[in-house]
Amino acid sequence: MPAHDPTTQSRGVLAVVLLSLGLVVAAVPALNVALPDLAADTDASMSQLQWIVDAYALVFAGLLLPAGALGDRYGRKPVLVAGLVVFAAGAALAALTSSPEVLIALRGLMGVGAALVMPTTLSIITSSFPREQRGKAVGAWIGVAGAGAVLGLLASGLLLEVWGWQSVFWFSAVVGLAVAARAVRRIPDSRDEGAPRVDHVGAVLSVLALAGIVFAAIEGPVRGWTDPLTLGALGVGAAGLVAWVVWGLVAEEPLLDPRLFARRDFSSGVLSITLQFFVFFGFIFLVVQYVQLVLGYSPLEAGLALVPMAMVLGGLSRRVPHLAARVSRRPLAVAGLLLMATGMLVVSQLDTGSSYWLLLAGLVPVGAGMALATAPATTDIVSALPASKQGVASAVNDAAREVGGTLGIAVLGSLLNQQYRAGVADAAPAGAPSHLVDAARESLAAALGIAAHLGEAGSGLAAGARAAFVDGMGLAYLTSAGLLVAAAAVLLVAIPGGRRTAPVQQDRSRSEVDRTDPGADRDADSEADTEADTVGASR
Repeated sequence: MPAHDPTTQSRGVLAVVLLSLGLVVAAVPALNVALPDLAADTDASMSQLQWIVDAYALVFAGLLLPAGALGDRYGRKPVLVAGLVVFAAGAALAALTSSPEVLIALRGLMGVGAALVMPTTLSIITSSFPREQRGKAVGAWIGVAGAGAVLGLLASGLLLEVWGWQSVFWFSAVVGLAVAARAVRRIPDSRDEGAPRVDHVGAVLSVLALAGIVFAAIEGPVRGWTDPLTLGALGVGAAGLVAWVVWGLVAEEPLLDPRLFARRDFSSGVLSITLQFFVFFGFIFLVVQYVQLVLGYSPLEAGLALVPMAMVLGGLSRRVPHLAARVSRRPLAVAGLLLMATGMLVVSQLDTGSSYWLLLAGLVPVGAGMALATAPATTDIVSALPASKQGVASAVNDAAREVGGTLGIAVLGSLLNQQYRAGVADAAPAGAPSHLVDAARESLAAALGIAAHLGEAGSGLAAGARAAFVDGMGLAYLTSAGLLVAAAAVLLVAIPGGRRTAPVQQDRSRSEVDRTDPGADRDADSEADTEADTVGASR
């Protein structure tokens, strides 16, 4: 960085990092609101529409760990730029096609680019920023990682007010290439000369494990959790996970040492991130449908409705590292999960005629809770690995986020679907053809479309379908609140408090060791100071 103005240089780097992160985070929700137009133009089936969305998540999650290792080994700047170019190319090609099958493949290509981008963004901050600037930068990263989903909805809503679904892809392509060009000029190459070789066996096994689990989560609600394909994918994921653990225990330079999960700070951080995004992604998935299909909001209005949550999340996230340096991680992590649970309890009370103010009363604590809980968890994860493996550390954080989010959409969506299908069957008009009832049970959008064609006779079906959807949504949100309270109780015990002893230093081939003196004890205040130094929380 230029010696004469390091602050300006850091701001330029941070802008590129945050734009890169926001672009790949927003790619899923931005497309969700465009699906009705996309389906009409491409004649895509419901299954194809689901895979146009989910192909991105499947490839993204599966490749995160090896992509993080590539950045550590070959340089974070070239991996970031390559990822942005691949992402943009996939988006541009997707805007030019009308084939559902090709769209699925191109969304997978975008997922490859996203996997290269996301872990490098956080590792660039943790490995390149001066200590006094690092904390606020990590806080900003956390804010964008959470709020990016809402910002994607808002941007997509604005585009769809004027243009068609292709504009969502063109926007991603143009912004991706512009940010890549900026990254070439602004991002320093923070490659570590002493980084270990890429563990190709561990990389393949991690891909099998994550892809198998994510595929099962995607197909479970559609095919059934006992369907052979779902069970087969779970089996592949479980086998890959077991093999990855065994390999990690015997390899000299594993991709990620499984022994790290025996550390309470690391494992509690992974648990917290996974559950936070399990709830958050599931919440976004359901609430967007609620405001559009039940309350009648347009895509743009739906995005605007969620902006307050994004503002709270993004604004508070920048202050949390400073708070963590003063009060330690544990109270922030626990308070964050309890605030999220409070928000879930509030939104579980929504009904078919609720005002926006009730929704807002739930959005604010969800955003505040995410901001408080994410920073301590991310700190624990990235602090557990040395500078030479910050790409892998970032990838672990991102993989927990993506797997948790995909599971949240699948499980909470499945809970809603069970309640919804039973309610729609009861609300169907007497004597209605069975094929219409079956179609109405598939989704609320389908039920409302059928009700519109039935005229006056369909008014009862529409009202009953909306009520059934709200009942299922309430069940999903109450379940989320219970999980968050239980996790808060676990983290109250699991997160190291007061004093913490660093693990014993292992041989140099295993680099996943604490960057502190072996056996060093810290009291509560010095632990907070060390954490502030590690992730750079500025006082």
